[in-house]
Amino acid sequence: MQIKWLDDLLAIAEWNNFSRAAEVRCVTQSALSRRIQSLEEWVGVELVDRGTYPVQLTAAGLTFCQESREALAGLLRLRSTLRDGERMPDRSIQVTAGHSLSMTFLPRWLSQVHQQTEQFNTRVVAANIHDAVVALEEGSCDLMIVYHHPLAPILLNPERFGSLAMGQDAFLPLCAPDKRGKPLYPLPGSAGKAVPHLAYTATTFLGRVADIVIKNGPTPVLLERCYEADMAMLLMRMAIEGYGVAWLPQSAVIDELARGLLVRAGCEQWSTRLEIRSYCAIANQNPTMRNLWKTLEGGARRVPGAPA
Repeated sequence: MQIKWLDDLLAIAEWNNFSRAAEVRCVTQSALSRRIQSLEEWVGVELVDRGTYPVQLTAAGLTFCQESREALAGLLRLRSTLRDGERMPDRSIQVTAGHSLSMTFLPRWLSQVHQQTEQFNTRVVAANIHDAVVALEEGSCDLMIVYHHPLAPILLNPERFGSLAMGQDAFLPLCAPDKRGKPLYPLPGSAGKAVPHLAYTATTFLGRVADIVIKNGPTPVLLERCYEADMAMLLMRMAIEGYGVAWLPQSAVIDELARGLLVRAGCEQWSTRLEIRSYCAIANQNPTMRNLWKTLEGGARRVPGAPA
């Protein structure tokens, strides 16, 4: 039995809808359904009544859900107590950031913040969007820094979590240049010939945004998924080697664009904007985090983000 299965059941109990619960849990609906089935197999009884709409928990599901909520709360309190003893010394915060942002935005941002506030120690964990949200909700981190897009929102309860805009980034279709410096695979491609697509795996945030951009592109395009990865840096390396087109945050490829290793594969209509956001639990009692959040609230719109 996995703890995440309990969180899945709690999400269904809250939203009474598999689709909505899957969005909150940052997984596909089919994946959520499989995990609930695995939990039911472990418990040995049906926990969700799939014959009703909205979806309801069975009597056994309600009982198990209540006990699970209390058990989870106890485990999280224990973990928080144990981790407090392992925290970095003195003033410190724990940050969970998206993979790309942890290597591009975060180092510059920390340097700027340290010029405005008292020095503090930082422990950084790079994670995908699902793991980052789980870390924030469970209290495993003080601050979460991730990308946001209005058509692929992160659904966090505003009564529990504060959010601040910290900057912006461009999300561009890029590929290697040909001998003339033109895109090797220009969008939307030639008639009847698929454009090789270096794609994100299905459950990634940037993958969802890329799918939205492609769907809303100026013209239909035939893409062939020739490679998949969950990190932008891996797709960038494949694009440089000439394997296809990848949608990448501009902040992650500044040097490669300047050196001519990558070029835009399409016009501005094949691109979009990403907002960089920070999230903090309102109930967070770490005094260093509280002071930092007050600083961010006072100047969030002035903190430079990734290049436009």
